[in-house]
Amino acid sequence: MYKRINYITAILVLVCGLSVQAQVTTSSPYSRYGFGNIKGSLLPQLRAMGGISTAVNKVSGFNYINMQNPASYAGINLTTIDIGMSASLSSLSKGSTTESNFNSTFSHLAFAAPVTRRSALSFGILPYSDLGYSYRNSVKVDTMSVDQIYQGEGGLSKAYLGYGYRFGDHLRIGGNLEYIFGNLQTTRSTEYVGAGTINSRLQNKNSVGGLNYSYGVQYDINVGPKTLLTLGYSGSSSGKISSSQSFFATQYSYDASGNENTAIDTLSAVDNGKSNLKLPLTHNFGIAIQQNDKWMIGADFRMSKWSAVSINNVNQGLQDSWGASIGGQWTPDYSSYNSYMKRVDYRLGFNYDKTFIQIANQDIKQMGASLGFGFPLPSANAGSAFYKINFTTEVGQRGTLNNNLVKEQYINFHLGFTLNDTWFRKYKVD
Repeated sequence: MYKRINYITAILVLVCGLSVQAQVTTSSPYSRYGFGNIKGSLLPQLRAMGGISTAVNKVSGFNYINMQNPASYAGINLTTIDIGMSASLSSLSKGSTTESNFNSTFSHLAFAAPVTRRSALSFGILPYSDLGYSYRNSVKVDTMSVDQIYQGEGGLSKAYLGYGYRFGDHLRIGGNLEYIFGNLQTTRSTEYVGAGTINSRLQNKNSVGGLNYSYGVQYDINVGPKTLLTLGYSGSSSGKISSSQSFFATQYSYDASGNENTAIDTLSAVDNGKSNLKLPLTHNFGIAIQQNDKWMIGADFRMSKWSAVSINNVNQGLQDSWGASIGGQWTPDYSSYNSYMKRVDYRLGFNYDKTFIQIANQDIKQMGASLGFGFPLPSANAGSAFYKINFTTEVGQRGTLNNNLVKEQYINFHLGFTLNDTWFRKYKVD
């Protein structure tokens, strides 16, 4: 057991070491809205199938930690650990201008273990949202050129503790208690071209920390000797998360060399004022059908009430969002001895979303396709321990070039390591 712990620890250190090299986790102007880019509670193996998760429990006999629907925990019968990282290569286009960015970060650490024959618990930490952008608009005021500069950085993380229970052979229910925390910092500057001119800057920072909860249910229907149909629902509450808000309005100037001088004056300042963030009410519906140890296909539909989201009791002017995913997994022969490739999981998926952003009466939509693999690793305890590396690539785009808007094209890479083992099983000695 200690060798296994050392193995996991070494991989975790490697993942964290790689991820901390990049402090910025996104470079998207669309992260300016709401709480930033919402990441979703999806591990690489689920992202590879287009993000389907609501009706996903266990595929090919291998335990997944599916925190998107905590009812799935009830199907976990082995100690399960999942850790990973992600990277993104994005291209932003506006008119004839194109800009490319690369970011990488730690993506998740999750743990699950059976409590009884019918139940299991899970806990972990993963990103909730990320915020990162910097762009400017140049306008004319009379005969003077004025630059409007918008910048943002930060993001929110989510730590969760969940429990799932199975009633009979078909019904599972579960819930997550979630602690959402982090910092969201935005800056808007107005600069007049020319040395010595007086510029202004508004800086707003929210330090967030508070509890929320999510819940789910899954129901299995046997439609054949080895074929199972699963219906699922999951959602999260629209609670308010506490935060401390700092706001500063300052004036500044540049010297003849273009260096920013010390702030001339602070026009307004609020430090550590009490604030809050209201989260959106979400609903997810899913269906999946699978043949034991062979294949699974499924579809999800999701909707969120972003129109009610507020920061410091100020509505953010967002719209309700909805989206759909379809995807699946195929394993040719998970028990094959003479062909490694037959034991590999092959995953494919597609997704489409009308996001919560609308600019100039133009809905910002997102669509993408994903491809992934689950590579089994050899284990010294074959039959009681299973290791797997999950790799996923997502290709997609968000936004449009219409109405002088920005089109964002991206390639996301997700890498995860999953362990299924019998760490806490009690053995009887006659």
